[in-house]
Amino acid sequence: MRVIRGRAATVATDREASRRLLDWVADTGEPAVRVWTPHRQVAFGRRDAGSPGYEQAKQAANAHGFPPIERNVGGRAVAYTGTTVAFGRAVPISDMRSGLSDRYDTLTADVQTALARLSVHATTGEPPNSFCPGAHSLQADGKLVGIAQRVRRGAALVAGICIVTDHAEIAAVLDPVYDALGVPFDPHSVGSVEKAGGPADSQKVIDALEGALAGSGDHEVVSVRDV
Repeated sequence: MRVIRGRAATVATDREASRRLLDWVADTGEPAVRVWTPHRQVAFGRRDAGSPGYEQAKQAANAHGFPPIERNVGGRAVAYTGTTVAFGRAVPISDMRSGLSDRYDTLTADVQTALARLSVHATTGEPPNSFCPGAHSLQADGKLVGIAQRVRRGAALVAGICIVTDHAEIAAVLDPVYDALGVPFDPHSVGSVEKAGGPADSQKVIDALEGALAGSGDHEVVSVRDV
């Protein structure tokens, strides 16, 4: 298991590091895990980019001090404050058509285990009108985890975000962003590890998630600069 640590210098190079990680797994047949705090940003999905209110939404993000970026996947806008934790586990696959649900279920259970170690007992699902609504979410006094999956030939990446703290700031920026996009959003639906009674400490969350996602056994720890 390869474990990637750290954050690259820019949003663009940080995203590229995650792409290279998936390539490495496809090429080598070895799994990899990455858990880190991305740069401050609002990341918009493809559906957002096609909305008539997209430009207004980007302006709203900028006005709140969140640089807007566009990711080449589905889903709706998500906000990272700099304390928000992102996580992902890339695994080799032989068939792109199978294993999707099992990978979701396994990662969701591992994330729940990590949160429980932080005294946060999260359940599956999300409140109505949550950010980036989806079938694979965790909630505890609000939505605090969203999970998605990307599949390519030779590898699959199951990844997500975990709001550690700053839930009020995230709600404040996403409220006008989602309004501009014409997507229902309830600011009170945003949760966080801190709000649910856990530590407001990103490193503690990173350590718990990394341990749960990487599991026991031998690990090759690599700096993101060397990916």
